[in-house]
Amino acid sequence: MQQNLVSIIVPVYNAGNYIEETIRMVEAQTYQDWELLLIDDCSVDNSRAVIEAYIRERGQKLSSEEQKKKEIRLIRRTENGGAARTRNTGIAEAQGRYIAFLDADDIWMPDKLTREVEFLQEKQAAFVFTSYEFGDEQARGTGKIVHAPEFLTYEKALSRTVIFTSTVLIDTEKTGKGLVYMPLVKSEDTALWWKLLKNGFTAYGLDEVLVIYRRPAKSLSSNKLEAIRRIWYLYRKEEKLPFVKSCVCFMLWAYRAARRRM
Repeated sequence: MQQNLVSIIVPVYNAGNYIEETIRMVEAQTYQDWELLLIDDCSVDNSRAVIEAYIRERGQKLSSEEQKKKEIRLIRRTENGGAARTRNTGIAEAQGRYIAFLDADDIWMPDKLTREVEFLQEKQAAFVFTSYEFGDEQARGTGKIVHAPEFLTYEKALSRTVIFTSTVLIDTEKTGKGLVYMPLVKSEDTALWWKLLKNGFTAYGLDEVLVIYRRPAKSLSSNKLEAIRRIWYLYRKEEKLPFVKSCVCFMLWAYRAARRRM
């Protein structure tokens, strides 16, 4: 484990339209000590070709030492496994003390890692996240901002899905790497946050917009129905909450989710 290294885990599935921008965005980070793990989940578009070309051209420009300091690796899965398995492949390969998740179509501000590592160290925390802004198809901010609360415990987190995957940074020296693997369920990211919190860790929120969540301009009705099914499944099957507590948490979750999108 390298003490100051941030392992950035990016699941790649048919992300050819975004992935070069994603790589350039990571290279533009003011934080200098990182590795970028691009895990291809059997894409059927040109994602792999774009990544391979970028790494090849980069190798021609940088010395071997420069490439090692900010390493970019393409990891190919042999069968499509979905987001959780893909991220877990990245976690298994990660060399850094810190784990950051980034979805291929989301945007990080240039100082995202710098500010978040500083905040994590300031709080002596194991798990931090930031505020984020909804973006359109071109990742232009829409003005709709989800503010990170000061902190979240397990009980608080059950009724609000305010932690967005691309905003998270985890210190595996504190959590242990094994606890960071994502459960193989739908809404695996939420299930992971709850797992960490249930194990006694507090999630600290940095109320700075350091991420833009790109959302295509299309009907979200089917996504909303799927989100309802997923959160209910997590309450009842994963967390095994009593029926009444599940209902209370669900109503609070639905209210807050609706307000976030207003």
